[in-house]
Amino acid sequence: MAVSRFLIGGMASALLLTGGLFLWKGYSQIAEDEVLPEPPPALPAIPVAGAGAPKRGPAPPELPAAKEASREERRFNRFDRDRNNRISRVELMSSRTAGFRKLDKDGNNLLTFEEWAAATGERFAGADADKSGDLTRAEFATTAPKRAVKAKCSC
Repeated sequence: MAVSRFLIGGMASALLLTGGLFLWKGYSQIAEDEVLPEPPPALPAIPVAGAGAPKRGPAPPELPAAKEASREERRFNRFDRDRNNRISRVELMSSRTAGFRKLDKDGNNLLTFEEWAAATGERFAGADADKSGDLTRAEFATTAPKRAVKAKCSC
């Protein structure tokens, strides 16, 4: 029984190898007989004005100077991914990896619903004064982390 399986396997392998060889040779003959099309003609060169050529039209207007965004505006824009001047809960949590680590109380790199809801739900609800489900710029400003007071001397 084992010998017959071995022979059948050998015959099947030989047939597959022979079929592959015929296919390979057939494709290589088609590629040799194929005639490649002519390349398209080269495009004419684009004319370039000389140094003394007259200019056309007036100079473009000066761009207005960009106003420098305040620290709070930059912070708000960092979270407002879709630029609709509102921060959704998803936008707020998307880039807060350090905050994620603080929320992950058991340190397993997974937030359970209880861990997440306890900390972020209360903070978001406290900041969302109009209870719209989004934070406006003014509401978002209340979520800024408190800066640590630096020592006045370096003794």
